[in-house]
Amino acid sequence: MPAHRKNILFITTDQHRVDHLGCYGNPVIATPHIDALAARGRRFTRNYVASPICMPNRATMMTGRMPSVHGLHCNGVPLALRSNTFGDLLRASGYRTGLVGKSHLQNMTGLPPATVAPQANPALTPPPAALSETEKAMWSDGNYNEESLKRWQSDPQPIFGPYYGFDEIELCTMHGDMVHGDYDGWLKQRLPNADAARGPANALPDDRYTVPQAYRTSVPEEFYPTRYIQERTVARLESLAQGDSPFFLHCSFPDPHHPFTPPGHYWDMYDPANVPLSPISGHPADHPIITRLRELRKAGKAKTLGTVPFVVDVEETRQAIALTYGMITMIDDAVGAIVTTLERLGLADTTTIIFTSDHGDFMGDHGLMLKSSLHYDGLVRVPLIWCDPGEKNGGTAIDALTSTIDLAPSFLDTAGLAPFHGMQGRSLRPLLHDPKADWRKAVLIEEDGHEAFPCFDGPLRTRSIVTQRHRMSIYDKLPLVELYDLSTDPLEQTNLADTPEGARIRAGLFEEMSRTMMEMCDWSPFPTGRA
Repeated sequence: MPAHRKNILFITTDQHRVDHLGCYGNPVIATPHIDALAARGRRFTRNYVASPICMPNRATMMTGRMPSVHGLHCNGVPLALRSNTFGDLLRASGYRTGLVGKSHLQNMTGLPPATVAPQANPALTPPPAALSETEKAMWSDGNYNEESLKRWQSDPQPIFGPYYGFDEIELCTMHGDMVHGDYDGWLKQRLPNADAARGPANALPDDRYTVPQAYRTSVPEEFYPTRYIQERTVARLESLAQGDSPFFLHCSFPDPHHPFTPPGHYWDMYDPANVPLSPISGHPADHPIITRLRELRKAGKAKTLGTVPFVVDVEETRQAIALTYGMITMIDDAVGAIVTTLERLGLADTTTIIFTSDHGDFMGDHGLMLKSSLHYDGLVRVPLIWCDPGEKNGGTAIDALTSTIDLAPSFLDTAGLAPFHGMQGRSLRPLLHDPKADWRKAVLIEEDGHEAFPCFDGPLRTRSIVTQRHRMSIYDKLPLVELYDLSTDPLEQTNLADTPEGARIRAGLFEEMSRTMMEMCDWSPFPTGRA
């Protein structure tokens, strides 16, 4: 195999904070196998999401394009099947491509949208269905129900590739012990009464945990989704080792996303009493949104079983973190088994391994749990570990501002391939060779809500710009600007936006945001001729 035709193993977790790994400074959590990858590779310390929500950021991973450009701008909007992905280019060049685990490029729940479509003037005739969106007959170019829970329950047939650039797909949908897709059939072969073991109604008794969405699953740890992904990734590597062509394999874990359901001995592996808390845990910031969320929880009206954030106390925070640690350590054990398989098969010297997550979680910061809309560091900054075979300067930390948009061009560069026209990220490979190389001045984070936010009548839209020193955020439904000096206020406690000190900085960041948004506008398609 030519040197530039490396195999690529891409490992992702779901809703995993950057500080929930030992290699990023966590003193409690046991993640020796992921830490070992960081020790032999490069660890990016300022890696940000393009969007802190599952579907938009996962689509950015695949396309190297911002959510406002690739079109999957919020959860609930599938990635168009006609979208070009890095997987398509790898396939075209001879790579074998596969996915084991969570995809989430299409809708999973089988439920209708969480919001109601805007109502047109009743005095006007609405457009016909085929002309109701910006493109004619949108969603008529193929099957957009491949990941739907209802589809898998009624017709549990595998997905046949290519699927967004993947030839071989072994799918996991949903979260916790309620994962479906291909996993469901695998589970029921091993646990005939599987449905009687899953979900909070079938949980093992344990009254120690009161944080919402935590229950002790009855599913044995050897049959939990993380173990399925470990087993099937190992099997896929064994199959790929038999061929001569290079491969790209995406190993995608649905954990540590809520609900908090680590199985077996992982459930009580960590004692909540021993979980170190951030100084801002249980201390809601002076923020109008958090104030409203606090009022809702106090009145017993908080939506604590969904995906939008809710306010938690210190004890609930400790519990959620302890259970999350258990899920992460189980993933780490799986990563260890997968890396050992690469070594056993003689693939370790020809395989680049990348580890990251799709977004973070508040995990008690500012008194919040889960995700959405407020772009605090715990939500928008995620781990990124890049481990090339034969790395001679392992363990180096890279402090440049990087983004999810950089993954796709980096995969292609590793394979010796150029990106397609319109890919917006930059290959990270120059930083791997020179961590101090001149890089970008700012990263843009986009978020469009997909359901009514607890404080508002409809979804909330947020835009943020992050520089080496500052983070500034604006909202569409609030006359609010947030500005934090990350060098002197890393916990983001003091909003400088309306202070004399912050006025000049704010003006400069608005210009930087405008220029970055202009840069992130679409340059595709390329002109077909002179007008």
